[in-house]
Amino acid sequence: MSDLRMSDHTPSRGARGGAARLRLAAAVAAPLLAFSVACGGGDDSGSGGDGKGDDVASVPEEPTAKGSGGTAGADGAGKDSSGAAAGGKSAFYDAQLTYVRCMRTKAGVKDFPDPRLSGYLDWPKIDEVVDPKGGGEEYKGGKDGVCFPEMEKALNLEPKRDAQKDYESMLAHAKCMRENGVSKFTNPTMSGGNVIPGGDPSPGDPALDPSSPAYKQAREACRSKLLEGLDGMQ
Repeated sequence: MSDLRMSDHTPSRGARGGAARLRLAAAVAAPLLAFSVACGGGDDSGSGGDGKGDDVASVPEEPTAKGSGGTAGADGAGKDSSGAAAGGKSAFYDAQLTYVRCMRTKAGVKDFPDPRLSGYLDWPKIDEVVDPKGGGEEYKGGKDGVCFPEMEKALNLEPKRDAQKDYESMLAHAKCMRENGVSKFTNPTMSGGNVIPGGDPSPGDPALDPSSPAYKQAREACRSKLLEGLDGMQ
């Protein structure tokens, strides 16, 4: 996290053009670090940029640590099968609003946008308030993660998602990105029931430039392929 995430998403989007917000968020806290590393991985059958595996009937599985499970949410947090979203959508929205207010006050991003009514963050609007000379703090809870506790609480309250539908949505998006000129854009994969987003094949040393005109054009053309809440994922 598009959106995380989730670790490159390393230089800022302004500095390198390839800083994936979810991976920046993951760099702040250990609980998300494993997810961020996985974002750049995957076997050749499920995540290659050559389009192979686009028409597979079943979701590819990858080895995972015993006990992991759940669905990767829109902002990159895995959901435990016991139901971390017991508070419901209203609690999720309220928690995101608390995070947004923290970003405006403690983090000093006064124009940080409100969450959508669904509770998911509005990533396109967040992109607009990112300081191109900064380190992507707007994506990772502010400088030094000052708002990370609020971010983490919101992630833990995210309503449970359908992993299969999310995977199919991101797969269609990845295929669309390649068809629109971003040939290295990789497929998502599944690991232990978690959706592992596709995107940059080398997040530690970004091979894609989201700030380039070609990438932006492809992103706009393919935006409709992603279900709500996935626009910050890949």
